[in-house]
Amino acid sequence: MKNHIKKFNQGQSIIILSVFIGIFIAVTTAAIIIISTNSVAADAFQQGISARQVAESGIENAILRLLRSPDYNGETFPVGNGSATVSVTGDPNNKTILSTGTLGNFQRKIEAVIVYTNNKLTISSWKEIP
Repeated sequence: MKNHIKKFNQGQSIIILSVFIGIFIAVTTAAIIIISTNSVAADAFQQGISARQVAESGIENAILRLLRSPDYNGETFPVGNGSATVSVTGDPNNKTILSTGTLGNFQRKIEAVIVYTNNKLTISSWKEIP
């Protein structure tokens, strides 16, 4: 009778151990999936911010070029790992600068409106366009 009880306890231990190992594997797998999902989302968010900064660099470059030459109408140039595409429209006194910053699959657009009177350049608006 004692041998029968001892064998029963050993079988129970293996089943309980298997259940705990299964729970441990499930919890570990869920944690890894959550961490990798958050990492991908954080990377995408950072690339979006960087694309906006590239677009802002395009606006700043365009303002400098307009101060040097009022006939400037835009260009495409590299900024870090991305590129900025700038276009300038409007009359000599009121100009609209549109800059598109591209970084990987992300694009951000910034629009600035400037007024140029009496040899003084004033930025009247600066906004991100959806």
